[in-house]
Amino acid sequence: MISFFLCLAFLVCGYFTYGKLVDNTFGPDDRETPAVAINDGVDYVVLPQWKLFLIQLLNIAGLGPIFGAMQGALWGPIVFLWITFGTTFAGGVHDYFSGMLSERNNGASISEVTGKYLGSGMKTVMRIFSVVLLVMVGTVFAVGPAGLIVELLKAKGASGAMANTAVWLGIILTYYFIATFISIDKIIGKIYPVFGICLILMAIGVILGLPMNGYHTPEIWTNFYNMHPKSNPIWSFMFITVACGAISGFHSTQSPVMARCLKSERQGHFVFYGAMVAEGIIALVWAAAGCSVYEVTGGLNTGLADILSKGQSAAIYDVCVKTMGSVGVVLAMLGVVACPITSGDTAFRSARLTLADWFKVDQASYANRLKLCVPLLGAGAFLGFGNSFGIFSYAVIWRYFSWTNQTLAMLVLWSGAMYLAMEKKNFWVCAVPATFMSAVSATYFIMAPECLGMIPFFKSNTSVAYPAGIIIAVAFLAIFMNKSKKYRTATSPLSTNEGHSKTA
Repeated sequence: MISFFLCLAFLVCGYFTYGKLVDNTFGPDDRETPAVAINDGVDYVVLPQWKLFLIQLLNIAGLGPIFGAMQGALWGPIVFLWITFGTTFAGGVHDYFSGMLSERNNGASISEVTGKYLGSGMKTVMRIFSVVLLVMVGTVFAVGPAGLIVELLKAKGASGAMANTAVWLGIILTYYFIATFISIDKIIGKIYPVFGICLILMAIGVILGLPMNGYHTPEIWTNFYNMHPKSNPIWSFMFITVACGAISGFHSTQSPVMARCLKSERQGHFVFYGAMVAEGIIALVWAAAGCSVYEVTGGLNTGLADILSKGQSAAIYDVCVKTMGSVGVVLAMLGVVACPITSGDTAFRSARLTLADWFKVDQASYANRLKLCVPLLGAGAFLGFGNSFGIFSYAVIWRYFSWTNQTLAMLVLWSGAMYLAMEKKNFWVCAVPATFMSAVSATYFIMAPECLGMIPFFKSNTSVAYPAGIIIAVAFLAIFMNKSKKYRTATSPLSTNEGHSKTA
């Protein structure tokens, strides 16, 4: 487990060193935050720093750092490197700037922030994209847990309404409506920290359970090759697959929720960058479990592929049982049921806030919140029940999520780079990962089977996709350098809040 512990140490040190460099580059100060200035008792509410951290962790995590990391483990322990370096130099930077730029702009949603720094055209695209993405995420994170609850109840002999997916989906969506509608400190502020602690305890139990149960974690240097049973290329498939365990655009839709609850800008390093590092550590643990617990045949992770083919919940449950026994069963249930639900409700909440920013709807009013909550949850119910009754299928739609997720992360990083250029600060802390993620997204889009890979010529054609991805990334960097040169001569004080308003 030497590789694992070296990567773990790098992540921890990265928080205190590179994370601090990022924080200093942005330059937090003692200005009045939106949570203090606006404080509407609904979305703008001052919360303690420890709660902010745990809620942010649960908002951005869900099953992302667990399932994505286990899928990434199909490529072998080489995935440790992407989780480690991706979290430190890309994911942490992305989450920090998405949160702090929102905070600097009165807690604005990420679509508004991106539009401010990349133009009005991008703002419109991001508004539509964000709402659709958030409703999709919220719906899937309702359907999945509902199905799992039914399977657990059936295993215990339950039948009738108690073993009906539609019934549990209705219960979960009802909870989503309540959590989306009421003040953030009433439910989310009270129960999320508990589930956040459970998520951390589950990761600790897994990593301690590996050696205690005789499992050996392979080293990077003895397995530095592609161990994927289907030989999917490492670049850029692994980078897209791991997603939340290294960098995820979905996080940028969640960070503004906590940006509206900061008492001080100086909490940003711990809340945003720190939560991403914690998620990276959780992903590292689950990647290690995926590499350790299952059989390797002919140098390929065939055993892991087999358990993953039975579904993400089955794989997570299996790891917990094998590493923690009966205690693992309880934690697994919290992990595979509670975690996606807690990401789903904040997805709908973020969708409400995005629409509120878009149409300038004051959310202090019950009536105004209802105007947004009803259609959003109505859309979620339509899609969710449609899936339950076999009318819709997420199989194809969800394959696009990984790519759009990382493309969103790329755009947010370019927004951060442009902000720093405007402020005459070191924009490379954002521009370098933005360029890298541009290459990742472009390469994947060109050769993935659900994108241009639908055309036989492009499918898995690395000889075309690799150089094209690099060319596109360089072109994006060149465009940024040209634009930033003009903006660096501007004198407008963009680091100053442009007045506090409830809808930013």
